[in-house]
Amino acid sequence: METAKLVSVIIPCFNAERWIAEAITSCLSQTYPEIEVIVVDDGSSDRSLEVIKSFSHKITWTATGKNLGGNHARNLGFTLAKGQYIQYLDADDFLKSNKITKQVTHLEQFQGDIIYCDVAYQHHPANGSPYREEAKFPGIAGRTADFLYSLLAYGCLPPMAYLLRREVVLNSSGWDENLRAGQDRDFLLNLAIHQNLKVLYRPGFDCFYRRYGNVTVSTANKPRLVSSFCRVLDKAEGELLQMQRLNYKYLYALYRAYQKMSQDYREDITPELYQALLTRAKQLQAQLRDVVKCRDVDTFKDYLPCGNACVF
Repeated sequence: METAKLVSVIIPCFNAERWIAEAITSCLSQTYPEIEVIVVDDGSSDRSLEVIKSFSHKITWTATGKNLGGNHARNLGFTLAKGQYIQYLDADDFLKSNKITKQVTHLEQFQGDIIYCDVAYQHHPANGSPYREEAKFPGIAGRTADFLYSLLAYGCLPPMAYLLRREVVLNSSGWDENLRAGQDRDFLLNLAIHQNLKVLYRPGFDCFYRRYGNVTVSTANKPRLVSSFCRVLDKAEGELLQMQRLNYKYLYALYRAYQKMSQDYREDITPELYQALLTRAKQLQAQLRDVVKCRDVDTFKDYLPCGNACVF
């Protein structure tokens, strides 16, 4: 009987003393037999490191000493990982006990590179008991026809939803340590643009994303989030151009992303940033019209790769 392949779970932690124990326990309680848990404390000023050390006989842990950012912690965690599969998990989230078993089995059966599942919210209201509900991510959740298109147009699921083969991470540029928001989308875009990946979806709400107060960049600082998304999309567009992969479909996905941000965040960002989103959407719309003219594309359904005349 073939020995189970090792899965490395990488948990960056910054001031998560309230949640980190449950995150670690959810990994140690997995039904999958071969798991190593790597926790990187990123300069926490609360009791997080003390809690992490209480698991020291069961996990691998290290500490950065000062706060260098979650992306640095993830990259550092990967250098310590020995697993053939990589699972990222934020310190305030947790996994269902059979998540990794289900995903490894599916990946092995269908020879995929990345697999993802559905996500459920765990709410912690200030006055009330915790409760769960389905997390809705239009255009992202469920089976998608084109993984890269979905990432460009709509974004991504939280990192814990995905399980990746080690080689996929090894062949990437890692997590961009200059980004403070949108980093998971950027990381996955880098993988999808530069590698020919087989991405699988297995239904099931097998991981839990906590919602409590203004704990995420997306809820605490939406102008910074939108600015980071613009930076991520601009970076992806440049990489697609460089690799001659900026076809009509992905150009439309970029247009859709800027258009959607201008609608979703209009009330939460400065007039200048809102105007910048509209301007970029109009520029992309004009480029789409140029593609239609030079390639005689009549509808958005044709998704034809651009020849040299259609590279912008």
